[in-house]
Amino acid sequence: MSLRRLARDTRPLKVSFEFSPPKTAEAEENLWRCIRRLEPLQPDFVSVTYGAGGSTRDRTHATVKRMVEETSLSPAAHLTCVAHTKSEIEQIVRGYWDSGIRHIVALRGDMPGMAGKYEPHPDGYAATPDLIEGIRKIAPFEISVSAYPERHPDSASEAQDIELLKAKVGAGATRALTQFGFETESLARFRDRVVRAGVTVPIVPGIIPTTNIKGIARMAAQAGAAVPDWLSRLYDGLDQDADTRKLIAATILAEQVEELRAEGFDQFHFYTLNQADLTFAACCLLGMRPVQGIAS
Repeated sequence: MSLRRLARDTRPLKVSFEFSPPKTAEAEENLWRCIRRLEPLQPDFVSVTYGAGGSTRDRTHATVKRMVEETSLSPAAHLTCVAHTKSEIEQIVRGYWDSGIRHIVALRGDMPGMAGKYEPHPDGYAATPDLIEGIRKIAPFEISVSAYPERHPDSASEAQDIELLKAKVGAGATRALTQFGFETESLARFRDRVVRAGVTVPIVPGIIPTTNIKGIARMAAQAGAAVPDWLSRLYDGLDQDADTRKLIAATILAEQVEELRAEGFDQFHFYTLNQADLTFAACCLLGMRPVQGIAS
């Protein structure tokens, strides 16, 4: 990564940030410190995740509602098929619309406890395209969906993944957020393949801080993503040195965005892991600056 080249690059950077809903009072305080820290960067939108099996549904709802009421951010709420009936989904979606939320990240979701093969609720939606169609019948939300450059663990092939993405777009999705990954070439090749397949919505790379590289490796194994050896080696011998790991992680985030921009990507989705300083530092390296007058 060339800092000189970064400093000369005046292209506007379009970013979005993803947060995790809190599970404790202390985590809630940290989440709102994170939100306030990143708010002055004025992202295109921010999203709030949903726990496996809808386990954090109420916290997700409360967080996005508070964002609408107390911040300048445009929040997107995650919504999953798993463990919900169609009538429950309708109630949730109408509640979002009534609260001023206009963007949903529609996902299939994972089973409670991340255990076992996905099974749709008997009275629910079978898959994400069906969920999207259901949302579209209720209100004209913006709808983002997921995409998997390294193949979803439940997919038989990459071709199946691409066909599912096409079905999501056909049902009304307006953006695809990729699973996090670390190899620029893989992301670019995936983008090119889905474009050739007729997908016309933006493909937005998902990037994630790697401060806890062992935790990231576990997440990657569950998601079907690879952690390259070169990345793991950067953290060798630093298990007890959190400050140095943070510096390395922020640099990796900025370098990854720089490489992806060179491949023609112009939007980026940061899975913040509620670690605001890392995302903030990476965005500043990439030329973004906080907007004055917005509290941080």
